[in-house]
Amino acid sequence: MTEQSHIIEVDTADAHETRLLGRCLAASVRAGDLLMLKGELGAGKTTFAQGLGEGLNVRGRVSSPTFIVARVHPPLGDGPALIHADAYRITSLEDLETLDLDSSLDEAVTVVEWGEGKTEALSDQRLEIEVKRPIGGVATVSDGAIDLEAMDDGHRTIVLRPFGIRWGHELEDAARASDLNVRVLH
Repeated sequence: MTEQSHIIEVDTADAHETRLLGRCLAASVRAGDLLMLKGELGAGKTTFAQGLGEGLNVRGRVSSPTFIVARVHPPLGDGPALIHADAYRITSLEDLETLDLDSSLDEAVTVVEWGEGKTEALSDQRLEIEVKRPIGGVATVSDGAIDLEAMDDGHRTIVLRPFGIRWGHELEDAARASDLNVRVLH
């Protein structure tokens, strides 16, 4: 049985702040950590992963791995590599095994988007990160075209849900280092 540490909620106002939270969290992650990102399409999962990659100082711009399934970003310094995977198209444990994530789990920070219900078995010491965006808003019309961009004001609530004994107060400290609105739930 795993223990669950404090759940932390952080409010971000835009993509820059979402990346900032990822950069701050990078100070607390280490090789062997599994981070599972979840949220609706366009919520900001990859934006968060970009900040994490910046904070880890890895090679290459972190981008959505949707079409290549997994991308490895080697470290530019002494830190761990970042493996950024997308499990959206994964439908079974056999499909997940083809990614071979468990063979490199101890050597890198592994971030999996859309991993809910699929990747929990990789590690009971994991951090689930849910990126929530408000639903709704008012679309504007300009020259007869509907502008959907105005419906997304950039605000997000990011929920950090740690599982296992790996995550302690350092997670809360990392979130608070961002100077964003942080709430500890339990």
